[in-house]
Parts: sequence; structure tokens; C-alpha cells
Amino acid sequence: MMNRLNIFLAVLLLVVVGMTSLVGVDYSRPNIEILPDMKYTPAWEAFAANPNFPDGRTMQAPVPGTIARGHLPLHFAPTKEDAIRAGEILDNPFAVSTIETVVAAEPVEPVAADAHPAASAMLTPEAAEPLEAMRRAAIVRERFAASVARGAAVYRVFCVACHGAKGAGDGLVTQRGFPPPPSLLTGKSVQMKDGRLFHILTYGQGSMAPFAGQLARDQRWDVINYVRQLQGAAAPTADVVTPTAEGTTAVEGRDSQPPKSKLTP
Repeated sequence: MMNRLNIFLAVLLLVVVGMTSLVGVDYSRPNIEILPDMKYTPAWEAFAANPNFPDGRTMQAPVPGTIARGHLPLHFAPTKEDAIRAGEILDNPFAVSTIETVVAAEPVEPVAADAHPAASAMLTPEAAEPLEAMRRAAIVRERFAASVARGAAVYRVFCVACHGAKGAGDGLVTQRGFPPPPSLLTGKSVQMKDGRLFHILTYGQGSMAPFAGQLARDQRWDVINYVRQLQGAAAPTADVVTPTAEGTTAVEGRDSQPPKSKLTP
């Protein structure tokens, strides 16, 4: 029985191969497609009329309350009172204290035993703890320095024309008759909290225009860190990020705004 079935299948295979060779391929004609609508869907232009929706429009309005990715709402008004309130409840996500909290929550990297077998054998948990603290402190310094570097680039493009290269309020526009802004190195600017400076960058103040349309939120926080660096360099005791005995980092001379809450926009 099996021999007959095998013979039948072999003959059938030869017939199929022979018929395939006789049919040939015509590359000038497209293949037959089954259910082509699933492959070629009709495309509508964003602003074109569309009969598939009740309002006849292709681009539909978002659902009420929809928040665009990366654009959390700020519940503040462009007033002095709300600027003070922002300083109390907004935390700088790139401040040293905030970075410390983030780094402390990250998992501990295990020591590679194959890299240094002798050292790893002698590395007890008690001895590894200070090394891990130093590693985390280095990460905090690196991330804060990166934020300051990004803020310096933003400052050179958007701020230097009015505030000057060092933040003294002696930019080029002030030399052409524009009212000079207050120095960022003395007075209220030094005493303002990061959240209040963020509010001023977002909504403007006095003759300063709002920069929410030009700068993303992270860029605003970065430029605030750079301004703090300028203020620290101009102060009698400059701010230096240093590791503490517990393995965290501290800012000598002035803290970069100790957080009042965990609200970060």
C-alpha cells in the first residue's frame, strides 16, 4: 500500500513540476492579489475632506484632556504670586539633590569576578560599599556637569544677547539702547529658587519675553543650572560638587535649590 502511495505522489510531483515549467512567468503583468484592500488602504490627506467621519474632516481633534507626550501641563499663571509659588513646589530635575535621589534608586552594579579574581575575592561587602558610594558620586557629578554643559549652549544662543557672557546684564542689545536686565550674579536672582527662575523663563517677566516656545522644559532647567554655575563662580566661595562620607554628593557654598516637593514638570 505504501509503495503505491509513494509512486502516486512521485508522479503527481512530476506533473506539477512539468506544468509549472510550461506555464512560465510574465514579468510584464502583475500577480493576482487576493483581498487587495488589506494591502492598499486609501490614504487621506490631513486637511482633506473625508466622508468617513460625521464632521467630514480627516484630521480629528484629540480627546478632551489629552496630554501630548512630554508636555505635561503647568498650572500656573503669569503673575508674580505664581512665580513665587512655582519656586516653592517645583523641583529642578537636574539639580544635584534630585540626581542623587535618582542614582540612589538605581541597581548596584556587581563586581566582575573574572576581571580581577584576586581583588574580587578580597572585596567583602563592607569593603565594596565605599567603592559603590564613590561610583555613584561620580555619576552624580557627571550628570550634573552634562546638564550645565547643555545649559551653557542654550545660554549662548538665547540669553547672552541681553544678559551678557557672564550674566552681568551687559549684552550687546543693552549697548544699543535696550534697557539692561538685572545682573544674574547679585541681588534677587541669586536668592530666587530654581522653580521661580523656571517660571520666569516660561512666562516671562517685565521686559523679558517668555521662552516656553523656544526652549523645551529640560533646556530651561539646564540653563538654570548654568546660571547657578555662573553665580557660584562669581561668589566668594564657588560651588563645587564634592562627595560626602556617606557616598552622596554635596554642593559647597550653596546648594542648587534643596527640593521642597517631588513635583517635577
